[in-house]
Formats: sequence, C-alpha cells, structure tokens
Amino acid sequence: MSYLDKTIIEINKALKEGKTTPKELFEQSIERAKKYQNKYNSFVTITDKYEEKEYNFNNKLAGIPCAIKDNFSTKGIRTTGSSNILDNYVPVFDATAVKKLKENQINIVGKTVLDELAMGGTGTTGYTGVVKNPYDITRQAGGSSGGSAAAVASGIVPFALGSDTGDSVRKPASLCGLVGFKPTWGRISRFGLFPFAPSLDHVAYFTRSVEDSAVILESLAGQDYNDYTSSNKKVEKYYENLNKDLKGKKLVVIKEIIDSVYDNKVIACFNKSLDELEKCGAVIEYQSVDEKLLKAIYPTYMVISCAEATSNNANLDGIKFGNRQDGASIDEVMFNTRTKGFGEFIKRRFVLGSYALAKQNQEKLFLRAQKVRRLIVEKVNDLLKEYDAIVLPASGDVAPRFDSQSEKLSDNYLIAENHLAIANFAGLPSITIPMGKKEGLPIGINITGRLFDEQTTLNIAYALESKLGYKNMMGGNK
Repeated sequence: MSYLDKTIIEINKALKEGKTTPKELFEQSIERAKKYQNKYNSFVTITDKYEEKEYNFNNKLAGIPCAIKDNFSTKGIRTTGSSNILDNYVPVFDATAVKKLKENQINIVGKTVLDELAMGGTGTTGYTGVVKNPYDITRQAGGSSGGSAAAVASGIVPFALGSDTGDSVRKPASLCGLVGFKPTWGRISRFGLFPFAPSLDHVAYFTRSVEDSAVILESLAGQDYNDYTSSNKKVEKYYENLNKDLKGKKLVVIKEIIDSVYDNKVIACFNKSLDELEKCGAVIEYQSVDEKLLKAIYPTYMVISCAEATSNNANLDGIKFGNRQDGASIDEVMFNTRTKGFGEFIKRRFVLGSYALAKQNQEKLFLRAQKVRRLIVEKVNDLLKEYDAIVLPASGDVAPRFDSQSEKLSDNYLIAENHLAIANFAGLPSITIPMGKKEGLPIGINITGRLFDEQTTLNIAYALESKLGYKNMMGGNK
C-alpha cells in the first residue's frame, strides 16, 4: 500500500505520525509517473529533482507531491502549453498559484499534458500527445486539463493544478471520477497562467475529496498585486468550516438541461443524488430557462474565447516569443513560425477569432456574443437570488471513446455537454464530484454557487460526497 493512494488529509496525518516522509512520497510519485507515462501520457515533463527542506506538517500541504498543468509558468522548468511553438520555453518566474503552493511546501512532480494552449476539451490536440483515461485507455480523459486529471485519477499525485475556461477541469473531473473545483473569477490570481480567454479563464484544480479541495483553496486564494483582477475579499477557513447540514439551503435544477441529458444511467444517478441532498436538509426545485439561451451557450463561448485567444496569442510569432523559423523577411519569419508552430486545431480557432474581430464582423459576431453572454449571466444570477446553488449532471454520459461518432451539433448534445460554461460566463464558483458509475466508468454531478460563496458550494458537495461515498476514487492499476 502506498500513501499516494490516500487523500491529502490522510497523507498529512501519516506524515505527522512519521509513517511516511515527503521524500518517500516524491520518489513513489516519480516512479509511478514514469511507469504510467506510456499508458496514460499524463506528463510533458517529469521533474526528478527533490529538494530537502524543513517541513511544517501543521500545514496540510507540506510534503505533498503534486502536478502542474503545463500552461502555468514554473521557474526553471520547461513550460510548453503543449504547443510546438513553445517547446523550448523555460520561464524565469513562477505563476502566483505555483508560488503559493511552493510556499505551502508542496513538491512538484511534473508538468502535465493539455490540449494545445488549453484550447479543446478532448485531451487530444496538444503536440505532446493524447491523454488516455485511467479507467479505460480507449476513452478520453477530457480537456483541456486532461493530463492533470489522469495524473490524479491514476494515483500518481493526490492533487493537480489546472485551468478552466469553459469546463476544462470540471468536465475531466466527471470523466475521471475526481473532484474538480473552479472558484469565483478573481478568487485565485491568474498571474503566470498562459492567457487563453482572460474574461473566462480560471485557475482550478483536481483532488480526490472535497476536504482536499477546501484545503487547497485556502492556500491559493487571495489578492495578488500582479493580477489587478484578483479579489481582496478575505480568505475564509474553507476546510475548518465544512458542514454537511444543508437545512434551509435551496437548490435549483434547470429543467431544459436535464431534458437534454441522453443517458438513462446518468439521470438515475442524478435523481439519487437529489434524494440524498434532500436527506441532508436541502430543498430542491426545478426552474425553466429559455432553451434558445441554452443552445446559444456553445456558439457564444466559441466566438468570445476564440476572439480573446487570437489577441492573446498574437505575440507567439517567432519575434517576441516562440521557436523562430527562418524567413527572408519579418513577415515570412512570422508566417513560417506560426504555420509550423501551431497545430491544425488551434489554427482553426485563430481563424474564427480573427474573423469575429474583423471590423466588418464585430457587430454581428463579437458584440452580439457579448450581449448573449450578458443575457445568460443575468438569467443565472436571477436564479441565484432565490437559490443557493444550481445542481446538474456535469456531462450527458461517461467518457467518450476516441473513435466516438456522437452528433456534437444536435440540440441535446450542445446543451448537455456545454452548460458548464455558464459558470465561466458569470465567474461563479463551480465544483464537480463523482455521483456514480456506468459500466465501471465514473459519472459526475456539478454544483454551481453564488459569487464568492465558495463555502456553501463546498458544503453542498461535501454533504453529497458523504452520502454517496464516492471519495478518493482512482482508475488503472497502482
């Protein structure tokens, strides 16, 4: 038995009691990372270097090994964004989230694979290869934070850092049987995170329990003067204040989203979860949202995110940043650099973003998408004036096979598989936890709360987790 198979809280107890050491944990984690790399392809870079330090185990993260998504700057460690254009980039500074984790005495095991520059939801578009689901290697781990999800789900590390722009942590959490949490926009600094779409980007992370998620939030939250969008709101004692009593809490289910879920097992698990939440004291009601708004989530997300991404990545041209290709002129250097440096998937996204930002298209595409986003946010915020949280299946089904032929433009699919982006549009705290299994594959439930009410969001997840018993889940062979 390895203590890597336990939660952060359990590992911390073992460290305090001298049953294991940070060095043992790190070495076991590195051993697993190398052993499973060919099987799951979780990592871009595995860091063999262990640094001795004086650990304070009253800090629950002290000595815990973790993985970092490869779009966070890590001083002295190659950071590629899973893009060929940044293959040799080594930052000279740490992202604030990484810096805070280091201050809490974690040990970085490696940098994880993502969809190229975090664009995509399959874990298949990065030049660093395809990420495979530890529960079934013929299936996707999800994306864009697929490598981080696979690293936690396979037992390599007990937690991993990711980013969430549309559902890039919360969807892989559902597919890999994990807890995936995206706090309120501004709760955690984004300084040092490669920008994809800053108005939607959130620092997020994977754990195997809600308790662990609360612990990590305490270490990462807080104002950062390097990120003027970070909040100065007080950081709460999220772990200490976890509470399973939901008496008086009102939860809402959006009827049209449930109606779009196409798998009976998912619905059965979801209904059981609602029953358990009611046993914890919660009141659950159903409300309708205009289906036209729900169908508009995906195109709205695509227009806004691709437009922002096109602007944010304009500096990857071989002149300012990126692996430079030869050319007879500056224009030719830039053309050759971007042609060879980017994969086909994000080239298409840049084309879409450039088209939306063109002067003649801004009114009918980009500005219209912003207006639709505002309408969606207003509707969600209206619901959250009356209810403490929105509860929905995190996905319409289990992890898809790599050769899946799902009709991705059907109305049901567009709603069931893209509604998590609502929390990015509105900047709301949102958490996915496991709620069941279908043929051995995990299914997740999502809880989205009010702005800066991470505590209630965590409490609802904590109460449900305790009732369902799906805690510290892992796939694969340890």
